[in-house]
Amino acid sequence: MNFNFFVIKLVRALLTLGVVITFTFVVLMLSGDPIENLVGDDAPPEVVEYYTIKYGLDRPLHEQYFSYIGAIMVGDFGVSFSDDTPALELVLEAIPKTIQLGLTAFLVSLAISIPLGVTAALHRNKPIDRFAMSFAVFGFSIPNFFFGICLILLFSLTLRILPSSGSDTWWHLILPVITLATHEAGTVVRFTRSAMLEVLNKSYMRTAKAKGVPRRPRIQWHALPNAAIPIVTILGLRLGHLVAGSIVIETVFAWPGVGRLLVNSVTSRELAVVQAILIIVATTMVFANLFVDVMYSWIDPRVRTGGAADKE
Repeated sequence: MNFNFFVIKLVRALLTLGVVITFTFVVLMLSGDPIENLVGDDAPPEVVEYYTIKYGLDRPLHEQYFSYIGAIMVGDFGVSFSDDTPALELVLEAIPKTIQLGLTAFLVSLAISIPLGVTAALHRNKPIDRFAMSFAVFGFSIPNFFFGICLILLFSLTLRILPSSGSDTWWHLILPVITLATHEAGTVVRFTRSAMLEVLNKSYMRTAKAKGVPRRPRIQWHALPNAAIPIVTILGLRLGHLVAGSIVIETVFAWPGVGRLLVNSVTSRELAVVQAILIIVATTMVFANLFVDVMYSWIDPRVRTGGAADKE
Protein backbone atom coordinates (compact mmCIF):
# COMPACT_ATOMS: atom_id res chain seq x y z
CA MET A 1 0.00 0.00 0.00
CA ASN A 2 1.15 3.57 -0.75
CA PHE A 3 2.38 4.99 2.58
CA ASN A 4 1.62 8.62 1.67
CA PHE A 5 -1.94 7.70 0.75
CA PHE A 6 -2.48 6.08 4.14
CA VAL A 7 -0.92 8.98 6.04
CA ILE A 8 -3.13 11.52 4.27
CA LYS A 9 -6.26 9.53 5.04
CA LEU A 10 -5.18 9.03 8.66
CA VAL A 11 -4.54 12.77 9.15
CA ARG A 12 -7.95 13.58 7.70
CA ALA A 13 -9.57 11.04 10.03
CA LEU A 14 -7.83 12.53 13.09
CA LEU A 15 -8.81 16.07 12.08
CA THR A 16 -12.41 14.98 11.65
CA LEU A 17 -12.35 13.33 15.05
CA GLY A 18 -10.92 16.51 16.57
CA VAL A 19 -13.77 18.56 15.11
CA VAL A 20 -16.32 16.08 16.45
CA ILE A 21 -14.79 16.15 19.95
CA THR A 22 -14.80 19.95 19.98
CA PHE A 23 -18.36 20.18 18.71
CA THR A 24 -19.58 17.61 21.25
CA PHE A 25 -17.87 19.39 24.13
CA VAL A 26 -19.20 22.84 23.26
CA VAL A 27 -22.77 21.73 22.60
CA LEU A 28 -23.05 19.70 25.81
CA MET A 29 -21.41 22.36 27.97
CA LEU A 30 -23.74 25.04 26.62
CA SER A 31 -26.86 22.89 27.02
CA GLY A 32 -27.27 23.61 30.74
CA ASP A 33 -25.85 23.03 34.20
CA PRO A 34 -25.74 19.32 35.13
CA ILE A 35 -25.14 20.18 38.81
CA GLU A 36 -28.72 21.41 39.11
CA ASN A 37 -29.97 17.99 38.07
CA LEU A 38 -27.55 16.29 40.49
CA VAL A 39 -28.37 18.21 43.67
CA GLY A 40 -31.90 19.38 42.87
CA ASP A 41 -33.46 22.84 42.78
CA ASP A 42 -33.72 23.18 46.56
CA ALA A 43 -30.06 22.46 47.33
CA PRO A 44 -28.21 25.09 49.41
CA PRO A 45 -25.85 27.34 47.43
CA GLU A 46 -22.81 25.96 49.26
CA VAL A 47 -23.69 22.43 48.08
CA VAL A 48 -24.04 23.62 44.50
CA GLU A 49 -20.73 25.46 44.80
CA TYR A 50 -19.01 22.40 46.25
CA TYR A 51 -19.98 20.13 43.35
CA THR A 52 -19.33 22.85 40.78
CA ILE A 53 -15.76 23.20 42.04
CA LYS A 54 -15.35 19.44 42.46
CA TYR A 55 -16.11 18.75 38.80
CA GLY A 56 -14.23 21.80 37.54
CA LEU A 57 -17.32 23.51 36.14
CA ASP A 58 -16.37 26.81 37.77
CA ARG A 59 -13.44 27.31 35.43
CA PRO A 60 -13.68 29.22 32.11
CA LEU A 61 -14.95 27.20 29.18
CA HIS A 62 -11.63 27.22 27.34
CA GLU A 63 -9.80 25.87 30.40
CA GLN A 64 -12.36 23.08 30.75
CA TYR A 65 -11.90 22.29 27.06
CA PHE A 66 -8.10 22.00 27.16
CA SER A 67 -8.27 20.06 30.40
CA TYR A 68 -10.76 17.67 28.85
CA ILE A 69 -8.67 17.20 25.71
CA GLY A 70 -5.66 16.39 27.86
CA ALA A 71 -7.69 13.91 29.89
CA ILE A 72 -8.97 12.19 26.73
CA MET A 73 -5.39 11.70 25.57
CA VAL A 74 -4.76 9.52 28.62
CA GLY A 75 -8.14 7.76 28.47
CA ASP A 76 -9.86 9.80 31.17
CA PHE A 77 -13.40 10.75 30.11
CA GLY A 78 -14.48 12.03 33.53
CA VAL A 79 -16.82 10.45 36.05
CA SER A 80 -20.54 9.95 36.45
CA PHE A 81 -22.11 12.71 38.50
CA SER A 82 -24.42 10.32 40.30
CA ASP A 83 -21.97 7.76 41.74
CA ASP A 84 -18.44 8.92 40.75
CA THR A 85 -17.98 5.88 38.52
CA PRO A 86 -15.56 6.57 35.63
CA ALA A 87 -17.55 7.30 32.48
CA LEU A 88 -15.31 5.10 30.35
CA GLU A 89 -15.92 2.18 32.71
CA LEU A 90 -19.69 2.50 32.28
CA VAL A 91 -19.34 2.64 28.49
CA LEU A 92 -16.95 -0.31 28.34
CA GLU A 93 -19.41 -2.38 30.38
CA ALA A 94 -22.13 -1.69 27.80
CA ILE A 95 -20.03 -2.06 24.63
CA PRO A 96 -19.95 -5.90 24.52
CA LYS A 97 -23.76 -6.04 24.33
CA THR A 98 -23.81 -3.44 21.56
CA ILE A 99 -21.13 -5.32 19.63
CA GLN A 100 -23.04 -8.57 20.08
CA LEU A 101 -26.21 -7.03 18.70
CA GLY A 102 -24.59 -4.95 15.97
CA LEU A 103 -22.19 -7.60 14.69
CA THR A 104 -24.88 -10.30 14.62
CA ALA A 105 -27.22 -7.99 12.74
CA PHE A 106 -24.44 -7.05 10.32
CA LEU A 107 -23.58 -10.68 9.54
CA VAL A 108 -27.26 -11.56 9.07
CA SER A 109 -27.80 -8.58 6.78
CA LEU A 110 -24.65 -9.50 4.84
CA ALA A 111 -25.81 -13.09 4.36
CA ILE A 112 -29.14 -11.84 3.01
CA SER A 113 -28.28 -8.72 1.05
CA ILE A 114 -25.25 -9.73 -1.05
CA PRO A 115 -26.75 -12.92 -2.55
CA LEU A 116 -30.14 -11.24 -3.00
CA GLY A 117 -28.65 -8.17 -4.68
CA VAL A 118 -26.47 -10.22 -7.03
CA THR A 119 -29.35 -12.55 -7.91
CA ALA A 120 -31.64 -9.60 -8.57
CA ALA A 121 -29.11 -8.04 -10.95
CA LEU A 122 -28.61 -11.33 -12.82
CA HIS A 123 -32.39 -11.71 -13.23
CA ARG A 124 -33.34 -8.13 -13.93
CA ASN A 125 -37.09 -7.39 -14.26
CA LYS A 126 -37.96 -10.94 -13.25
CA PRO A 127 -39.96 -11.93 -10.14
CA ILE A 128 -36.85 -12.38 -7.99
CA ASP A 129 -35.70 -8.90 -8.96
CA ARG A 130 -39.05 -7.37 -8.08
CA PHE A 131 -39.04 -9.25 -4.77
CA ALA A 132 -35.53 -8.00 -3.96
CA MET A 133 -36.42 -4.40 -4.71
CA SER A 134 -39.63 -4.65 -2.70
CA PHE A 135 -37.64 -6.00 0.24
CA ALA A 136 -35.04 -3.25 -0.18
CA VAL A 137 -37.66 -0.50 -0.23
CA PHE A 138 -39.41 -2.00 2.80
CA GLY A 139 -36.21 -2.37 4.81
CA PHE A 140 -34.89 1.06 3.88
CA SER A 141 -38.16 2.94 4.38
CA ILE A 142 -39.79 1.53 7.50
CA PRO A 143 -38.64 3.23 10.74
CA ASN A 144 -36.67 0.92 12.99
CA PHE A 145 -38.66 1.74 16.12
CA PHE A 146 -41.99 1.10 14.36
CA PHE A 147 -40.85 -2.20 12.88
CA GLY A 148 -39.47 -3.28 16.25
CA ILE A 149 -42.75 -2.48 17.99
CA CYS A 150 -44.66 -4.44 15.33
CA LEU A 151 -42.43 -7.47 15.94
CA ILE A 152 -43.00 -7.19 19.68
CA LEU A 153 -46.77 -7.01 19.21
CA LEU A 154 -46.75 -10.04 16.90
CA PHE A 155 -44.18 -12.42 18.37
CA SER A 156 -44.19 -11.40 22.04
CA LEU A 157 -47.71 -10.24 22.88
CA THR A 158 -49.80 -12.16 20.34
CA LEU A 159 -47.92 -15.40 19.60
CA ARG A 160 -45.88 -15.33 22.86
CA ILE A 161 -42.95 -17.21 21.33
CA LEU A 162 -40.14 -14.65 21.70
CA PRO A 163 -39.11 -12.32 24.54
CA SER A 164 -39.62 -8.60 23.99
CA SER A 165 -36.82 -7.24 26.20
CA GLY A 166 -33.61 -8.13 27.99
CA SER A 167 -30.47 -9.99 26.92
CA ASP A 168 -30.32 -13.10 29.09
CA THR A 169 -30.45 -15.69 26.28
CA TRP A 170 -29.96 -15.94 22.53
CA TRP A 171 -33.74 -15.87 22.17
CA HIS A 172 -33.66 -12.26 23.36
CA LEU A 173 -31.37 -11.45 20.43
CA ILE A 174 -33.74 -12.56 17.67
CA LEU A 175 -36.19 -9.66 17.48
CA PRO A 176 -33.66 -6.80 17.75
CA VAL A 177 -31.40 -8.51 15.21
CA ILE A 178 -34.28 -8.93 12.76
CA THR A 179 -35.21 -5.28 13.19
CA LEU A 180 -31.69 -3.95 12.71
CA ALA A 181 -30.67 -6.42 9.99
CA THR A 182 -33.76 -5.71 7.87
CA HIS A 183 -32.89 -2.04 7.62
CA GLU A 184 -29.21 -2.70 6.90
CA ALA A 185 -29.99 -5.41 4.34
CA GLY A 186 -32.47 -3.18 2.53
CA THR A 187 -29.77 -0.56 1.99
CA VAL A 188 -27.09 -3.03 0.89
CA VAL A 189 -29.40 -4.90 -1.51
CA ARG A 190 -29.99 -1.71 -3.49
CA PHE A 191 -26.29 -0.89 -3.75
CA THR A 192 -25.32 -4.46 -4.61
CA ARG A 193 -27.92 -4.68 -7.36
CA SER A 194 -26.92 -1.28 -8.81
CA ALA A 195 -23.21 -2.14 -8.70
CA MET A 196 -23.75 -5.49 -10.43
CA LEU A 197 -25.99 -3.99 -13.12
CA GLU A 198 -23.39 -1.32 -13.86
CA VAL A 199 -20.65 -3.93 -14.22
CA LEU A 200 -22.78 -6.29 -16.31
CA ASN A 201 -23.34 -3.50 -18.84
CA LYS A 202 -19.63 -2.79 -19.26
CA SER A 203 -17.99 -3.43 -22.60
CA TYR A 204 -15.50 -5.97 -21.20
CA MET A 205 -18.41 -8.12 -20.00
CA ARG A 206 -19.91 -8.11 -23.49
CA THR A 207 -16.49 -8.91 -24.92
CA ALA A 208 -16.06 -11.85 -22.56
CA LYS A 209 -19.48 -13.14 -23.56
CA ALA A 210 -18.66 -12.74 -27.27
CA LYS A 211 -15.44 -14.73 -26.77
CA GLY A 212 -17.46 -17.62 -25.39
CA VAL A 213 -16.47 -17.32 -21.73
CA PRO A 214 -19.03 -19.35 -19.75
CA ARG A 215 -21.51 -17.43 -17.62
CA ARG A 216 -20.23 -18.63 -14.24
CA PRO A 217 -16.57 -17.60 -14.81
CA ARG A 218 -17.76 -14.28 -16.25
CA ILE A 219 -19.70 -13.52 -13.10
CA GLN A 220 -17.13 -14.93 -10.68
CA TRP A 221 -13.92 -13.53 -12.14
CA HIS A 222 -15.05 -10.40 -13.97
CA ALA A 223 -18.31 -9.06 -12.58
CA LEU A 224 -18.03 -9.69 -8.84
CA PRO A 225 -14.48 -8.29 -8.30
CA ASN A 226 -15.35 -5.06 -10.13
CA ALA A 227 -18.71 -4.71 -8.39
CA ALA A 228 -17.03 -5.26 -5.02
CA ILE A 229 -15.61 -1.73 -4.88
CA PRO A 230 -18.87 0.18 -4.21
CA ILE A 231 -20.19 -2.78 -2.19
CA VAL A 232 -17.17 -2.70 0.15
CA THR A 233 -17.68 1.04 0.52
CA ILE A 234 -21.29 0.77 1.64
CA LEU A 235 -20.56 -2.26 3.85
CA GLY A 236 -17.81 -0.39 5.66
CA LEU A 237 -20.05 2.61 6.23
CA ARG A 238 -22.94 0.45 7.44
CA LEU A 239 -20.63 -1.42 9.81
CA GLY A 240 -19.57 1.85 11.38
CA HIS A 241 -23.19 2.99 11.49
CA LEU A 242 -24.35 -0.06 13.42
CA VAL A 243 -23.14 1.30 16.75
CA ALA A 244 -25.00 4.58 16.26
CA GLY A 245 -27.95 2.91 14.56
CA SER A 246 -28.54 0.52 17.44
CA ILE A 247 -29.45 3.33 19.86
CA VAL A 248 -33.16 3.27 19.01
CA ILE A 249 -33.26 -0.54 18.80
CA GLU A 250 -31.65 -0.96 22.21
CA THR A 251 -34.21 1.40 23.70
CA VAL A 252 -37.17 -0.36 22.11
CA PHE A 253 -36.04 -3.82 23.23
CA ALA A 254 -34.48 -2.70 26.55
CA TRP A 255 -31.15 -4.09 25.36
CA PRO A 256 -28.42 -3.12 27.87
CA GLY A 257 -25.97 -1.65 25.41
CA VAL A 258 -24.38 1.69 24.63
CA GLY A 259 -27.51 3.02 22.98
CA ARG A 260 -29.69 2.50 26.00
CA LEU A 261 -26.95 3.90 28.24
CA LEU A 262 -26.83 7.03 26.05
CA VAL A 263 -30.58 7.59 26.33
CA ASN A 264 -30.50 7.14 30.10
CA SER A 265 -27.47 9.41 30.44
CA VAL A 266 -29.09 12.18 28.39
CA THR A 267 -32.21 11.93 30.54
CA SER A 268 -30.21 12.20 33.77
CA ARG A 269 -27.74 14.73 32.27
CA GLU A 270 -24.68 12.58 32.88
CA LEU A 271 -22.43 14.88 30.90
CA ALA A 272 -19.25 12.80 31.09
CA VAL A 273 -21.00 9.59 30.04
CA VAL A 274 -22.75 11.28 27.11
CA GLN A 275 -19.48 12.79 25.91
CA ALA A 276 -17.67 9.47 26.22
CA ILE A 277 -20.36 7.65 24.21
CA LEU A 278 -20.51 10.28 21.48
CA ILE A 279 -16.73 10.34 21.11
CA ILE A 280 -16.53 6.54 20.96
CA VAL A 281 -19.34 6.39 18.39
CA ALA A 282 -17.68 9.14 16.35
CA THR A 283 -14.36 7.31 16.54
CA THR A 284 -16.05 4.16 15.28
CA MET A 285 -17.54 6.02 12.32
CA VAL A 286 -14.32 7.87 11.46
CA PHE A 287 -12.12 4.78 11.52
CA ALA A 288 -14.77 2.78 9.66
CA ASN A 289 -14.44 5.37 6.89
CA LEU A 290 -10.66 5.08 7.09
CA PHE A 291 -10.93 1.30 6.81
CA VAL A 292 -13.17 1.72 3.76
CA ASP A 293 -10.63 4.03 2.12
CA VAL A 294 -7.82 1.54 2.77
CA MET A 295 -9.86 -1.40 1.46
CA TYR A 296 -10.94 0.67 -1.54
CA SER A 297 -7.35 1.44 -2.47
CA TRP A 298 -6.40 -2.21 -1.99
CA ILE A 299 -9.18 -3.44 -4.27
CA ASP A 300 -8.66 -0.71 -6.87
CA PRO A 301 -4.99 0.48 -6.94
CA ARG A 302 -5.98 3.36 -9.25
CA VAL A 303 -7.31 5.18 -6.18
CA ARG A 304 -3.74 5.58 -4.90
CA THR A 305 -2.45 7.17 -8.11
CA GLY A 306 -2.05 10.86 -8.66
CA GLY A 307 -4.61 10.80 -11.43
CA ALA A 308 -7.23 9.33 -9.15
CA ALA A 309 -6.44 11.91 -6.53
CA ASP A 310 -6.84 14.72 -9.04
CA LYS A 311 -10.22 13.39 -10.08
CA GLU A 312 -11.34 13.39 -6.45
